[in-house]
Amino acid sequence: MSSQSPFVKTRKPGERIFCFLLVIGSVYLFWQSYAISGFSSLSSPGAFPLAASATMVLASCITFLNTLKTPAAEGVRFVYHCFPPIVAIIMALILIYSVVLESLGFVLSSFVFLFVSIQFLYRRGVLTTFTISLLALIVVYIIFRLIFQVVLPEGIVPEREILSSIKSLWS
Repeated sequence: MSSQSPFVKTRKPGERIFCFLLVIGSVYLFWQSYAISGFSSLSSPGAFPLAASATMVLASCITFLNTLKTPAAEGVRFVYHCFPPIVAIIMALILIYSVVLESLGFVLSSFVFLFVSIQFLYRRGVLTTFTISLLALIVVYIIFRLIFQVVLPEGIVPEREILSSIKSLWS
């Protein structure tokens, strides 16, 4: 345990690097904002993005300088406190999902992703996980594919044929 008072501000592992990356990102956004149209007047198209990104640069520089002065927290490990294994596993599942989405298609890859993720995080029975995954997929599919008509990767499930046969039942 830490011998410091709970009210003393300490720096977590990775906080200094993260703040430095915020400065770099803010400077990049400032440069991109200036590239929109320069700063010819207060009403120019780039004025608001330029002001917002300048505020970001200022705030991120102040935050970074404060982290340079802040002492490191005692007994805090990056892997355990900032990037626990559960986060790494979910990130790996998202990566796998994004890789197989195009080849397997939205329906199959999303169902498998939801099922594995929910089973891993919720830790209930397989039937409960199956039901939650299926209902979530149906809701998402109806909203995005049928209502908003977003074209989703079809993959190995013949979606168009299934939808046309369902439509023909109603005709």
